[in-house]
Amino acid sequence: MTKSIDAPRNARSQRTREALLAATREILEADGFEALTMAAVAERANVSRRAVYLHFTSRTDLVSALFDYIARGEGLGESVKPIWEAPDAVAALHEWVRHLTRYHPKVMAVDRAIERVRRVDADAQRHRDTVVAAQLASCRRLVEWLDSEGRLAGEWSVEAATDLLFGLICTELFERLMEFRSWTPEDLQRHLWTLCRATFVRD
Repeated sequence: MTKSIDAPRNARSQRTREALLAATREILEADGFEALTMAAVAERANVSRRAVYLHFTSRTDLVSALFDYIARGEGLGESVKPIWEAPDAVAALHEWVRHLTRYHPKVMAVDRAIERVRRVDADAQRHRDTVVAAQLASCRRLVEWLDSEGRLAGEWSVEAATDLLFGLICTELFERLMEFRSWTPEDLQRHLWTLCRATFVRD
């Protein structure tokens, strides 16, 4: 009996939580991180402030949940899956390029909002730290795979190659090429793969 009563309540609760996170993302993309308050989220999601606090104890808590919400909504898990299922490290690097040019443009607006204020806003900095840690871990795993198969170009240490690969995950780089130079995602994928193959892969 209790289970049948709780299930709809839990479903409603989950929908409210998702609506709050969606509102958070919308505010960041439209108005910037500076506009993100619990009251603004409540208004955007069309719920009471009390409802916001029932799900998130603070703005910090709300922003902390944003990374997983965006990753889930934009299909991060499915996008990176071909990387780690690739038959070898070079194929994995190619899949990484495909993933990067497929996924990163979807999250650039949030990235810009975070970057603009992270040095003066602790919540923004915490979100950035979460993203950076995940990106660095993936880059290191990929470079270590290349190195273990003897395919990492000889002039690179694992550390330096990891750093440069991480550096290529750059919103400003994508903006310059796609917005100012009118590159398509296909252009970016093709040329970034040419760069990565020539730079990191031992023939």
